[in-house]
Amino acid sequence: MTEASRAALAILRDPGNLQWYLIPFLAFVIYVYAVEIERRNWNVVLAGLAFYGLEWALEIGNGLVLHFSGRSAIWTTPGDTAYLLLVGLTIEISMMFAVAGVVFAKLLPPDRRTKILGIPNRRFFIVLNAVFCVFIEVLLNRGGILVWEYPWWNFPNVWLIILIGYMPYMILSFWVHDHPKLRAKITTVAGLFAFDLAALAIFAGGLQWI
Repeated sequence: MTEASRAALAILRDPGNLQWYLIPFLAFVIYVYAVEIERRNWNVVLAGLAFYGLEWALEIGNGLVLHFSGRSAIWTTPGDTAYLLLVGLTIEISMMFAVAGVVFAKLLPPDRRTKILGIPNRRFFIVLNAVFCVFIEVLLNRGGILVWEYPWWNFPNVWLIILIGYMPYMILSFWVHDHPKLRAKITTVAGLFAFDLAALAIFAGGLQWI
């Protein structure tokens, strides 16, 4: 097992690391959603929740990689954090992802047919947002607080992180945002969170694999 993996497991879900700054962070997340709910901007609210739900699904899968490999998850966050939820998910990252989908959805032009540089705007923002997110991850990796163990998921091979790591977030959240039927949006988001909760109950609570 790698040093980063051991360091992450040593602080995994340790309440002794909790810090007061989480309170204003949480208030900010609540405020972001409260503003959109007040405006009844359900497209943005549900797009944000879809983004966040997918984050948990991928983080659960990442934790399972560590369990079955016995060596390392694909990405690990062993550094300072107020609370490590999963081996690759700090509570600070979790709060960021909770609002990131809202931000990206609000960047979308109202008209799906609008083109940017001759490219349909949804496709343009799927790629642009994914590249931006990976750029931030590269900086975090260079800083040593986000560890990539495997060469196929590491700099300079960041294309896979763009394609598999971030484009699915954009595709799913934009699909939820643009779907004409509210019921379909709610069903998709509810199903995703139901999957997350079931997986956490089984793999974290029951089997204690992650």
